[in-house]
Amino acid sequence: MKLHVDKEADALYLRLDNSAIVESEEVSPGVALDSNEADQVVGIEMLCLSKRSSNLNPPPWNSRQRNRRTTLSLRR
Repeated sequence: MKLHVDKEADALYLRLDNSAIVESEEVSPGVALDSNEADQVVGIEMLCLSKRSSNLNPPPWNSRQRNRRTTLSLRR
């Protein structure tokens, strides 16, 4: 599972696994779900992140800064 926060694009993407994405569906304004061939949700994208919450700062653990993008590896 990986979480990408792009402050410049004001977006968040949560990737649940590495299976191929075959379909994307906007389920509400600015929220899209990516599905694999088995119709399982494998990714979630949220746009306009700063408008959804004023307190969205990714935690500092396991993070790497890349061109204003933060990538977090979440492990169970």
